[in-house]
Amino acid sequence: MDKKSISITGLALILLILIMSTSGCLEYFNFDFGGGTTYESHPTKVRYIISYGYKVNCSGTGEYTIHYDCDLPEILLGSVSTEILYQQNYESISLVNNTVLRWNISGKDSHYYELGIRANVEAESFLVTDLNGNDALTLQEIKTFYPNLVDQYCNEQSDNNIAYIDPDNSNIKSTAQTVLNQANSNNSFIVAKELFTWLKQNTVYQIHTTNNNVQPAIKTYQLGSGDCDDLSFLYISLCLSVGIPARFISGFLAEESNGVVSAIGHAWVEIFVGESISNDGWIPIECSCSASIKTEINQNFGVEDIGHLRLFKDDGSNESLNVSISGPHVIYDTNIDVDMTSFVEIDNYTVLESKELFIDKNGNRSYE
Repeated sequence: MDKKSISITGLALILLILIMSTSGCLEYFNFDFGGGTTYESHPTKVRYIISYGYKVNCSGTGEYTIHYDCDLPEILLGSVSTEILYQQNYESISLVNNTVLRWNISGKDSHYYELGIRANVEAESFLVTDLNGNDALTLQEIKTFYPNLVDQYCNEQSDNNIAYIDPDNSNIKSTAQTVLNQANSNNSFIVAKELFTWLKQNTVYQIHTTNNNVQPAIKTYQLGSGDCDDLSFLYISLCLSVGIPARFISGFLAEESNGVVSAIGHAWVEIFVGESISNDGWIPIECSCSASIKTEINQNFGVEDIGHLRLFKDDGSNESLNVSISGPHVIYDTNIDVDMTSFVEIDNYTVLESKELFIDKNGNRSYE
């Protein structure tokens, strides 16, 4: 019997209907005074309900199989409770160190499925308070005390022989080494901040107009532009080149505009700089905004605001990269039609707390 097959490419398509022309980051205006910089008050604690996944409509006569892995949400500060939308034919599994719900459905004739998650989220902004990184490890200390992390993450990651994360590329490696030399520091936090500054000075955020394929790091390097995935992969490659473990995080970014809250698929970065700075040593970096260097560092380096909802965390492997850019797969008979539509919906969005971000003249950062 003839079969038809659909394979839907992952996170970039999960929210295709909601892709926006902005960079998907939150920027707040600042007020500079002699004693420091204060940014306008903005939400730092929110509550909302998010539902996401795929609506699958099977119509006609025949058999079909549906395979879908749905990542569970998490946040750095706050709480998440989840409800499974379709409570049949699924199992909870560990996939490249991520917990996912896996649906394997074998069906016949017309049927409608809503596969995915509904989550109650209460999120609070996370930030590293010291912009000087005084408690961060040196590059040598990371190599000495965390050799397993270096071995796990400081490598090329490729899919179908395309190196998307490419720390050994000669151009990327040379640039990272130049930045390291100019930083005049072996402090991992300072070096990572200087690499972030280079990224901001030499690239711009730009969505793909012709396709949704992720760019290899070297292409982003050469073009000087890319979307959130592209810029994140380039920044990761730069960090790995000098021995700073780094990984990509993918998920959603929820934003409120004129009273309407929407969500887009998003990617950002974590770097490892030592457990004295955060509980597990990893800190978040948002690579996709477009603002002044000072604002970028103050608002996006070592900050994960309330809009970020994590779904997937990279484990440094090729398999992790492959999983992150793959999606649902359907096989069905020629006499049946299967329509799969991604969805994400946010309800009951409530701001619980708003504060100003303040950076004093010594580089200490706080919400006040």
